Amino acid sequence: MKKLLLLLLIIIIWYTNLVKAQPGKTSITKWQYDRTGAVSITWDDGSINQFKVALPILNRLQLKSTFFIITGQIPGSQYHGRFIGRPVKDIINETATVPTNKTNFYERASAAGYLGLIGPLDYHYQAGSLIDAGKPNEAYKVIDDCYSKVRKGEFKPGIQHNTEYTDAHGTTWADIKKYAAQGHEFASHMITHPRLAALDETNMLYELEKSRLDVLHHLGVRYTFSAEGPFGTENERVVAYASKIYPALRNRMPEPWLKEISRSNPATPGNTNKEYVQFQRGATTQTPLPVMKSWVDTTLNRKDTWLVLTHHGVDGIGWEALSHQELDEYFTYIKNHENKLWVASFGDVAKYMRERQSAKVQSIIKSGTVTVTISHPLNKTMYNLPLTLKTYLPANWKSAIITQGNTSKTTQVATDALGTYVLYQAYPNSIPVILISR
Repeated sequence: MKKLLLLLLIIIIWYTNLVKAQPGKTSITKWQYDRTGAVSITWDDGSINQFKVALPILNRLQLKSTFFIITGQIPGSQYHGRFIGRPVKDIINETATVPTNKTNFYERASAAGYLGLIGPLDYHYQAGSLIDAGKPNEAYKVIDDCYSKVRKGEFKPGIQHNTEYTDAHGTTWADIKKYAAQGHEFASHMITHPRLAALDETNMLYELEKSRLDVLHHLGVRYTFSAEGPFGTENERVVAYASKIYPALRNRMPEPWLKEISRSNPATPGNTNKEYVQFQRGATTQTPLPVMKSWVDTTLNRKDTWLVLTHHGVDGIGWEALSHQELDEYFTYIKNHENKLWVASFGDVAKYMRERQSAKVQSIIKSGTVTVTISHPLNKTMYNLPLTLKTYLPANWKSAIITQGNTSKTTQVATDALGTYVLYQAYPNSIPVILISR
């Protein structure tokens, strides 16, 4: 019996040592600071109360947001709404004899908002919505109806802007630069908030590229990382063009390791074999606060989920405007779980995941010193976010001095089932990280 117990004890000790992590073993945590999940609070359009009302709440709670802004209406922007193409009179005349079809639809839909008339812009939006819904024949009929009324003189002369464009008035580039300095991300929501799926190549590229140039000019290259095509379009043609101009689109991020759930999709993260889940949700005036909080709870109860929240209006200005009281309570709820959730801009979370997925980590332990190198092949200008590393250490270490370049920090060790470890931030593609016992 004693021999059996001794053998069992030996097996237990052997197995325990087997599963223990070897000192020096280093991995990249799934989320920054080894949080359970990530949350990005995003805003569309840039309506004025987002900055006058919501942003002070975010700053008080020390939460960072991403604002997708319509650039064409901001004073000082170089690029404004326009139609690039044939004279609109020629297009109008042609519609009298040639029905709208897949060959001429995009040109006609692009020109509709620039005929100098009040009303045709609404047809542009309706047709674009049908294209997004995969109903091109219905979209062609809408454009035929529009130009028939144009030829009959049923629209009044004037310049028409969409509601989102109008509601965004009131902010300057100087204001936005100040807000960006507070840690918020600003990103393109195009020049005029068009239905990109209804634009021809030339006019779509104008909206995509020129909005980016104004952001670049006024804020700098780091703010040209993210973008959102209006109405959350997932049109494949649009995404193909936009992805060549902006590294990260809230519309689509077709990564092989990411499960995407758009805000129009009622599904929940569920079971998946993907490394990450992007769980987009958009609260409207009809969304109960407990439902909004449940999205956060879902993220807390998983380890793979990135909750991307989409907001629009605030206190009566903007689409589906939520009250500041509701936003305050909701953001406070998120803040109260910040010990488990990484709350960061859309761009930073996208960068972290991509850096982690492509990075290589090497570590060497020698003479009581652990040397860790980390690198990735991504564009160094855009992908420069520190990653959180977890390095296992000899069991007798009580704390570690962690040095990378001119930065040095003493950190207490922690333990888990695999052994003694330390968590720390490290910049990829930089000089190695040195860990020594203290």
